[in-house]
Amino acid sequence: MNYRRFLHGAKFWFWVALFVAYSAGAVGLLMIDTYEDRYRLLSKVELTKVQSQPEVRSAGASQVAAVYRAQSGLPFSSLPAGSTFQVVWPDGSTETMMIVDPTSPNGVRPVPGSQMAAEPRR
Repeated sequence: MNYRRFLHGAKFWFWVALFVAYSAGAVGLLMIDTYEDRYRLLSKVELTKVQSQPEVRSAGASQVAAVYRAQSGLPFSSLPAGSTFQVVWPDGSTETMMIVDPTSPNGVRPVPGSQMAAEPRR
C-alpha cells in the first residue's frame, strides 16, 4: 500500500518538475527568424549572415529588434537593455544578440561565441 502511494506521489512530482523545467526553458530565449515577411526585406537584414562583419550584424539585429518592438503589445517594455534574443539570419545561420541601448540604431551587439553557421543544404 505504501509503495503504491509513494509511486503515485513520485509520478505527480515528476510531471510537476517537468512542466516547470519546460516553462522556464520556453521563456528563456526569444528567437526571431528573419525569413518571416516582416523582417525578410529589411535593408540591413537581407544579405546578413554570421560571416558578415560585426557592425553589419549589429545593424541588422537592431532593425529586427525595432520591428519586433513596434509590433509587440508592449513596445516600451519588450527587449529592454540587457536582454538577449536569438536571430536566425536569411541563410539559416544563427547567433545570440544582446540589447545594449534600445534607443540607438546600433544598440545591439553579438554575444561572442554564439554564432552558428548554417548547415549545408543537401
